[in-house]
Amino acid sequence: MAGAYVYDFSEGSREQAALLGGKGANLAEMTRLGLPVPPGFTIGTDACRVFLRTGAPPAELEGEIADHLARLEASIGRSLGRPDDPLLVSVRSGARFSMPGMMDTILDVGLNDASVLGLAKARGRERFAWDSYRRLVQMYGTTVLGVNPARFEDVLTRRRLRLGAADDLGLDVRELTGIVDEFRAIVREDTGEEFPQDPREQLAGAVLAVFRSWNGERARVYRRREHIPDDLGTAVTVQAMVFGNSGPDSGTGVAFTRDPGTGRAGVYGDYLPDAQGEDVVSGVRDALPLQALEGLDPAAYARLTEYLRQLESHYRDLCDVEFTIERGRLWILQTRVGKRTAEAAFRIGCALVDEGTITWSEALSRVDGGQLDQLTFPRFDAHGDAAPLAHGIPASPGAAVGAVVFEVAEATRRAAAGERVVLVRHETSPDDLPGMIAAEAVVTGRGGKTSHAAVVARGMGKVCVCGAADLDIDIEGGRCTGADGTVVEAGDVVSVDGTAGTVYVGALPLVPSAVTRYLETGARSAGVVEAVARFLDRADQVRRLQVMANADTAEDAARARRFGARGIGLCRTEHMFLGARRPLVEDLILARTDADRRHALDALLPLQREDFTDILAAMDGLPVTIRLLDPPLHEFLPDHTDSAVRLARMRAMGREPAPHDVHVHEAIERLHEANPMLGLRGVRLALTVPGLVATQVRAIGEAVVARLRAGGDPRAEIMIPLVATVEELRVVREEVERVLDEVGRAAGLPVRCPVGTMIELPRAALTAGSIAPTADFFSFGTNDLTQTTWGLSRDDAEASFLAAYLERGILAVSPFESIDRDGVGRLVRLAVDEGRRARPDLRIGVCGEHAGDPASIHFFHEVGVDYLSCSPFRLPSARLEAARAAAGTDAEADSR
Repeated sequence: MAGAYVYDFSEGSREQAALLGGKGANLAEMTRLGLPVPPGFTIGTDACRVFLRTGAPPAELEGEIADHLARLEASIGRSLGRPDDPLLVSVRSGARFSMPGMMDTILDVGLNDASVLGLAKARGRERFAWDSYRRLVQMYGTTVLGVNPARFEDVLTRRRLRLGAADDLGLDVRELTGIVDEFRAIVREDTGEEFPQDPREQLAGAVLAVFRSWNGERARVYRRREHIPDDLGTAVTVQAMVFGNSGPDSGTGVAFTRDPGTGRAGVYGDYLPDAQGEDVVSGVRDALPLQALEGLDPAAYARLTEYLRQLESHYRDLCDVEFTIERGRLWILQTRVGKRTAEAAFRIGCALVDEGTITWSEALSRVDGGQLDQLTFPRFDAHGDAAPLAHGIPASPGAAVGAVVFEVAEATRRAAAGERVVLVRHETSPDDLPGMIAAEAVVTGRGGKTSHAAVVARGMGKVCVCGAADLDIDIEGGRCTGADGTVVEAGDVVSVDGTAGTVYVGALPLVPSAVTRYLETGARSAGVVEAVARFLDRADQVRRLQVMANADTAEDAARARRFGARGIGLCRTEHMFLGARRPLVEDLILARTDADRRHALDALLPLQREDFTDILAAMDGLPVTIRLLDPPLHEFLPDHTDSAVRLARMRAMGREPAPHDVHVHEAIERLHEANPMLGLRGVRLALTVPGLVATQVRAIGEAVVARLRAGGDPRAEIMIPLVATVEELRVVREEVERVLDEVGRAAGLPVRCPVGTMIELPRAALTAGSIAPTADFFSFGTNDLTQTTWGLSRDDAEASFLAAYLERGILAVSPFESIDRDGVGRLVRLAVDEGRRARPDLRIGVCGEHAGDPASIHFFHEVGVDYLSCSPFRLPSARLEAARAAAGTDAEADSR
């Protein structure tokens, strides 16, 4: 490829997205395919990275742009700024990953006071020329010069109202020339300088504005949300203008090769006659359905549908295509693999497999666990007699309830406080991105299924209703009014049905989704349920990682099995001691003599045995890993402060506290720890509380016997938590095996349970090679391993500084959300390698929260873990992600 920083469209391909950005790479690919693409060139991401690093563009860039511009002028036969029939160009940002937060497009670069007259004369349409000049001053003033966009909008609104015009098409030449004068005056007032008349100065300013927008607030917000690295930089595409606003025989639109909302086959999109592309995206005018183009211009429609077929066949995926018709001539301006809803992703994946277009491995790379989770979210129950506040276009499906907000800052503030909100706007722009991220749903009064609000909401999995024209939205007044006169004030609760395109006052009841019903019952139905079922069936065939559940009750175990669990990887026995059983544990803690302690343990034994029997029955034939008591004993006693205050209050009233209350407080004092997470818990309890291990193991062993006698296939495993040395494990294991032998001899049945340990302390990971010969299995407790490796208390960190670390970019993602590969992950890798070296048959699992995180699952697959254990509701997505890992899919890159 010629040049160090700038490349003609004819010089690249879609494989060069890292250099040319997604937009530039796709323009190059379509040029290579011979599609009618207006010519142009791309300034690569390398130039942006130089700018970000030094604060100035590369020294060679100006000359390279001039050279490529000269080539473009020669190929077009017109030059930039020529007073008669000038060349005009568009300037667009184009990062490797689609980023709604980047700089807005600038159209019509090259117009000035002289060339606007030449454009009008050459095209024979004066209104078109002045409309284009108006757009340039507005876009350039906003995005390059930093003028408040509301100032320009106020001028347009005032002019339309005075004329009674419904939209900008009602503005004639006289009005448009006056608007240009007003716009230039605004630029002069805000910047102290005249709007630039030199086209090359306009172009240079637009390019630098794209570079600067990489570090704009909305771009940083989006990158944080999508985990996109900050050092990639953006490319800039410069393309010869074609004009959809040339009159009634012209127009612009966005087309999809399949419905991005449902996945159904067939062309789909919006078309806007006599308009430029930003009109469709912004939603300032309501577009026509794409099929309307067939009646307006049959020849252009036929060519478009042929190009759509060609692009989908070439990209082997749903394509999102921007096009313009200029006086009957069709131009393809851009394509990309289209964003889609979760439902569409699964249905399109199955359809392309059935058509022989892609393999199942490729299909698995195009869906992810987060999308599957979206499909399990509840939907609204039948609306019954409820009358909608408004009807609109169902732009992104789902159901959401929240308080109405009209301002982006208010949406982010309320959401940060834990409130669910619905963002209501006339239409959205990239500036609204933080509010869209914060909101449960987005409602706009204007725009269609390809407007900014719709496209961004679909990409984020947000509920969205666009084009609710019967909703009178008063942003400044903080209210909106339905067609029947119903007024909704800021803060009032509404329900948004993105599937039906309706908005209701109040909170409608929710019911489980069809996908959740399938997971619970196994009953398939056509559409998205069948697509999800097929993906999960395939996932279970492909994945190497076994997926198990964290479950502490028979009910949870049964649900986990229905959701596809291949066993229980973590059964937390402490959860069996809550509620009405808590006083029994309290009796154990308060026991003063061996007899008292024995009495308390004897009371707990039958209850635990019953629990284990029921869980083993629910998981018959599958492993059930039972963790011995882990938390510090003080958690089973009243709060230290509350107890002290209660005793002090009674004594202040002249009353002597009951002996039991005093005894309890003494126990609280005795067990009180400055940092209980690092104190008397886990294996330390087993070694210091006589009879505790024996009682729990006896209950497990007797439950196994009960299931064997009932004809079952119990597969109980015993896990010892918080081990730091092999000596701890050896001592406790000996006691476990002794008790199991006693139970087996008494029953006349062999009772054998594998005994393993949790690796949740750095020392355990570092000495895994010495621990492994004494353990039948390892299970990484990544929650505590993260806390002890980072020196963080999860609850304290999340309540104090962690949010600030994420906001400032010190951390890209919370280490409690996704595995820290460099620190915690390195310990996991080392423990796996050394454990297996010492014991090749060692089974290794993960039972922390990370076992349900997609990116972490891919890491665990990579390091050779055997199984994952997560909450029942995360099982389907974990099954899918385990298969995606086996298929070689990059979880982080794919999510972008």
